[in-house]
Parts: sequence; C-alpha cells; structure tokens
Amino acid sequence: MAGEAPDLTAEQKRWAFFGSTLFLTAVGFLGYAVAKSVMLAFAMGWVVLQAFGYVGSLSRARGDFAHPLFKSQVMIHFVVLGLLAALILKGPPGA
Repeated sequence: MAGEAPDLTAEQKRWAFFGSTLFLTAVGFLGYAVAKSVMLAFAMGWVVLQAFGYVGSLSRARGDFAHPLFKSQVMIHFVVLGLLAALILKGPPGA
C-alpha cells in the first residue's frame, strides 16, 4: 500500500517507548497539578516543552527515533523527571 510507514528497528521502538512514557508521565503530572492546584506552571511548561522538543527533534532527524538528537531530547526530559522526583521527595517539612 502507498503511504505505509516502514517497520521500526528494536532501538527505534525502545526510544519511542521511552519518549512516549515520559510524555504520558508529564500529562499525568499535569492532571495531578490541576487537581491539587500545585506547580501548575511547571506542569504546563513541561508538557509544552516536550511536545515542541519531540516534534522539532523528530523533524530534524527525519523521523528516526534512534537519532542522537531525539535520544538527547528523551534524556533531557528524564533528567527533568529526576528533578521533579527530588522536589517531591524533599518537600516541605510536615507535608
């Protein structure tokens, strides 16, 4: 059939999975932030940055999920997830 996407390699599938998991985590945190009215700016900004970052890196990588540019985008958001976890774990005393 015309217009069918080519099969992805195992590495491409792995990086696409990591990227989509981080994006869904950010959307989930956005839902939590809206429900609790905490860290709204961070939650909205993280989702927007991921959307623009993934689209931009994939367009420059010509759709290759295993391209170093896309991998670095995923790793940047993995670091952001680590910083978010550190913020939550540190939290204010008595919270």
